[in-house]
Order: sequence, then structure tokens, then C-alpha cells
Amino acid sequence: MNRFHICVAQRACVLLAMLLVCTSLFSKKKQPNIIYIMSDDHAAHAIGSYGGRLSNLNLTPNLDKLAAEGIRFENAFCNNSICTPSRASIITGQYPQTNGVLDLDIHLDPKKQYLPQELKKLGYSTAVIGKWHLHEEPSAFDYYKVLPGQGKYFNPAFNEKGKGTWPKNKVKSKGHSSDVITDLSIDYLKNVDKSKPFFLMHHYKAPHDFFENAPRYDVFLENTEIPEPASLYYQPNWGSEGTRGKNDSLINYIGTSISDRHMYRDYNLFFFEDSLEGINNSAHLAYQLYLKRYLRCVKGIDDNLGRLFDFLKKEGLWENTVIVYTSDQGMMLGEHDLQDKRWMYEESMRMPFIMHYPKMIEEGQVTDLLINNTDFAPTMIELAGGEAPEYMQGKSFINTLKGKEEQDWRTATYYRYWMHIIHHYVPAHFGVRSKDYKLVFYYGKHYLPESEFSKHYWGKQYFGIERETPHSWEFYDLKNDPQEMNNRYDDPAYKEIITELKAELKRQREEYNETDENYPEIQAIVEKYWD
Repeated sequence: MNRFHICVAQRACVLLAMLLVCTSLFSKKKQPNIIYIMSDDHAAHAIGSYGGRLSNLNLTPNLDKLAAEGIRFENAFCNNSICTPSRASIITGQYPQTNGVLDLDIHLDPKKQYLPQELKKLGYSTAVIGKWHLHEEPSAFDYYKVLPGQGKYFNPAFNEKGKGTWPKNKVKSKGHSSDVITDLSIDYLKNVDKSKPFFLMHHYKAPHDFFENAPRYDVFLENTEIPEPASLYYQPNWGSEGTRGKNDSLINYIGTSISDRHMYRDYNLFFFEDSLEGINNSAHLAYQLYLKRYLRCVKGIDDNLGRLFDFLKKEGLWENTVIVYTSDQGMMLGEHDLQDKRWMYEESMRMPFIMHYPKMIEEGQVTDLLINNTDFAPTMIELAGGEAPEYMQGKSFINTLKGKEEQDWRTATYYRYWMHIIHHYVPAHFGVRSKDYKLVFYYGKHYLPESEFSKHYWGKQYFGIERETPHSWEFYDLKNDPQEMNNRYDDPAYKEIITELKAELKRQREEYNETDENYPEIQAIVEKYWD
């Protein structure tokens, strides 16, 4: 090869190297920032864009606009409607028996903080600010400033990375938690390294019970009559022996009530200085108080999101940032005379899920794709330019965000609640929900043996944990009965559909490591009543 050809070859190599560098830089610039926003117990039907009886109260104008400019998921569900297990599934992409977090008290192994780990591999800086509630230090994140446990509504303390050794690394703050958490995230975004993409988990405490709003919302809805669900009063065909009792013997202690139905926990007993027991309209008054306190916290979240969104737009971050808004589960807002979550009923297991990303998601999209909280991590990883690892059991729904069809998608989503008769007196149960139907089995027994109860704080606080509640099935035709008012399990017209759902339930329990082989007493109950 002569000198001329060598020179040409050298120049070609230099040009190729420059092209590769430019391509690499261009690729990195294309990676979106990701802000994952999650509130606590924010029911989908307490967001205006989801419709329903509360949609005319102008609760969430900022979230409604976000949905109008992005995509709203109608069928997003958790697989366990309680804080810690749901959050564990979100960050691991796994179902509870695989990630090990079955209830509120179990700690997520720090090695399983998979989502930030995977995004860091893709070049992201990672942070979590606000409610964490997975007990162990969020060590996989580059930065954290999180509430200890549930945290406080006012003047909350935080555990902050770089301020000492966990869990003694506490710092103080002043103000309402929703305001403080928003300020902290904005400050973080002001100073984050803009040379690489960032991933921020921005988590509110609100509107978790016991609801405490910032004082400026005390008059919000003050003179408004909040619409009530019909099932607060009248539901003769709802439920089963597992939820109502065989002859009303259990009805007074299953499920924390709004009315004075529950002998230990009802809303007017907890929150009125003078109990309303015996007053004709006690359920109405308790419901109004419950909803107004809850919705004032919701309003505080939405206003703070308006501040956060304005900041992103002002700083030029809006267009290249994926914004996710969701909650760790839903919330019973008086339906079936129930409060709190935990149940497999729609209001509890449904999660609001809204995404905004102008570079990919067309405005005004609404999808009925059936997703659950194990799918969130795989989707964000793929948005970041990676592939979900095989150890994650969820699936990416990025095709839906692109306006395309998903291939071989699930037809039903699995659910299980483990904490039998603890806190809000909800019996243990599991089931599946398809787009049109729901099948639930109340096996009614705690997974721990009674000899273990005394080792836990709840062991002596709640009546009836050691008792098995009635074992029963419930089936709802959601297309014709969206309020779940009529249990049709014994209706011969649905026999074939129920058989198919039982087969699907069994299949998913085996596929996702959700069987009861480690809990033989529960396994025996399931086998006995699985006809």
C-alpha cells in the first residue's frame, strides 16, 4: 500500500471514529429524562379525567391537562392494594412471592432495588424524594431524601443521603409535606447534572389516612355536598359469606366502615369528638367529612404538580421528559360502606396511570390495555433505551405509548391480599380480573401460624386475626355491573366464564410463583373449595 492509500485509510478511520462519537452523543441526547410521580392512596375516581361522581368538583385540573396532552390508562391495577408490597412490585417488576414482600412489615432486600440499578447501567443519575416505605435504605439511588416510614404531614423529617449513616441521617423541614416534597424535587432538578439523563421518583405522602391538608385548603369544598355512592346504603346482592358473614355474625367486624356498622372501626367513631351513633344521617355526615378531608389533600397534590410542571417548562425540560403519574393503589371512598384499600374491589385495586412524553405519545390517548404495577419498571427501562431483564415478571407496554398494538398481552391480571383481619379487618383473598369480569376467592386465613402473632405489633391490637373467616367465591360481570353490586358466582349463566377464569387464576399462580406450597394450611383450604 503506497503513502496515498495509507493517508486515505487513516482519514477514513478518523472520520469513522468521529462519526461513532457523534452517533454516541446523539444517542445519549435522545434518552429522555424520567420523572415518576406517585401519591399514596389516590383513587383513580378522584381524578377529574377518569370521570365518575367526583369529576365535576374541579379537583385535579393539572392532572386532567396532563392526561389530555398524553395517555390515560383505564385498566391499570396493583397486585396487592397495600403500600409496601405495591411499591416493591413497582421497583422490582416482580410479584410479591418472588420479591419477598407480602405485607407492610416485610423489608425489601436492598439488592432488589432493581429499577434504579438498571437505569444507572443506562447512564442515568437516579434519585428518590418523598415517601419510600420499603424500610431499608434506598442505597441503589445516587441521591435520596425520604420520609421515615409513613412520615408526618407537617414539618416532616427526612432521611437524606450524605447526612450520616442510615437510619440516623435525619434532617428537619418546615411546612406541609406536599409543599416540602415539591420544593425538594425542584431544588434537586435545579442542580442535577444535565450532561446525562436523570430519573427522579417524586413521591407524596398525601392523601394517605389520616388526612391532614395544608391550612389553605380548609375552606375547599366547605359548602359543597359531595356525591355519594349508592352502595354506601343499599347493596342486597353484593358480597358473599366471606365479606358479609353467614348470618350477619361477621358483618360488624369485616371491613372498616363509613357508617357505624363496624363495631371497632368506623369513620364517625374515629373522627368525630362525639360519636354519631344512633343519629339517622350519621353515615351521610361521616361520608362528607371523610371525602372532604381526603379531597383537600388531593387538591394540594394537584396544585403542587402545577408548580412542578411550570418549573419543567421554564427550564426547557418539558419536551424531553417522560412524566408518569400514578398512586401505589386506589382507595375505597365509601363504596360498599368501606374505607381504606386492601380489597380487590375496583376502587381499591385500580391505580390511576397517566403518561406524558411529547416526543412519543400523541395527545388525548386513552387505552384499555390491562396493565399492572409489575409492568412499570420494564416500560421505563425500555423508554431509557434498555431491555427489561429476564428476572422481571412484568412486561413493557412501550408499543402502546407509540400507538401500536401489544403482542401476546395478558387477558387477566392477578391480585392477592395477605394481611388477614389486620388494621382494617379485611379477610385474606386472591383472584383475577379480566377486562369484563372479576373472580375473587376469600380463603380467610393469615399466612403465619398463630404462634407467630405475638411477635408482631398487630398481634394483640386486632380482634379476630386467629379466626378463619368464611371461605367463599365472588364473581362480577363488570361490563354490566361496573359498581360490583351483584355477586353472580352461583348464576348458571356464567358457569363457563367462571370455569375459564379459574383456569386462568391457577395458571397465573403457577407462572408467577404465587402458589401456596409454602403455606400448607392455606393450600388445603384452596384445594377444598376449588370446585
